[in-house]
Amino acid sequence: MSGFGFRISGSEIAALSPRQAVTATGELVWIHLTSSNEEAEAWLRGDAGLPDYIVESLIAAETRPRCDQIGEGALLNLRGRSSDMMPMSDPLASVRIWATAGRVISVTRRPLTAVTLVCDLVKAGKVRDPGDLIAEFAVAITEELDPEVADLGDVLDDCEAQLDPAMVFELRRTVTRVRSQAIGYRRFLSPQRAALEKLAALPVGWLRDDDRLHLAAAADRAARMAEELEAIRERAALTHEALTDLRAEQIDARALVISIVAMVFLPLTFLTGLLGMNVKGIPYAERPWAFDGVVAVCVVLAAGITLFFVARRWFR
Repeated sequence: MSGFGFRISGSEIAALSPRQAVTATGELVWIHLTSSNEEAEAWLRGDAGLPDYIVESLIAAETRPRCDQIGEGALLNLRGRSSDMMPMSDPLASVRIWATAGRVISVTRRPLTAVTLVCDLVKAGKVRDPGDLIAEFAVAITEELDPEVADLGDVLDDCEAQLDPAMVFELRRTVTRVRSQAIGYRRFLSPQRAALEKLAALPVGWLRDDDRLHLAAAADRAARMAEELEAIRERAALTHEALTDLRAEQIDARALVISIVAMVFLPLTFLTGLLGMNVKGIPYAERPWAFDGVVAVCVVLAAGITLFFVARRWFR
């Protein structure tokens, strides 16, 4: 089983293993597990003494952001950036947190970059109690996601500025990728905002007023990002439609050119095919100027048909 622990008591900050931290006491004991195997499950049930329904929530394979009050404790699931390559349909890793007065247990199945940021804050002495720890988790996760969402908007801005028939296929791939990422992020940010708002309103004594303010600010930031992602999704759909129209116009223009060329050569093909029949009686077959005459007639026909199309404004 892999993980770490911290015990904060007054000005003392001690790094412990999960087995050492389970019996430690102080203003805050934080135990973090990075494993989802049977050993971690057994430790949560046995050494940590957590009820089955809490353990099942902490080790669940699939989670969505949520917050539930259980007695004087809070069960919180959040989603944030991971250092691992994540699938497009599930772009954010989860952290599951069980918090009570003086103790926080967190579990991740994939590396969560926010864990490192929060660890640095703990070591710097900026986290003193469970409320501080959870608030820093919420702030770190939302601050990391904010530039990601802004980058999606910037990429879409570039695509909208570069709308050109010559770049249709490249832009379609980029817009599709942006739209898929926006949908994946929005899937978790909307419920994450609700979870943070609910946590900020929980009537538990270990959440102080400043912690509630930080949680409310993180919830507001998550709401803003969810709204921006919704706008990106709608803009991506409109841009995709515009690119589809450009592609259709490009295909229509090419088809028009092919049709014009075919119509120019159609009477010429008929004439040359008629005169090329291997039968007797072809007019002027024995005359020395016959070939030049046929070529001249073909040139005149081609020029006349082309001028007709120009007059009808088929050429741009």
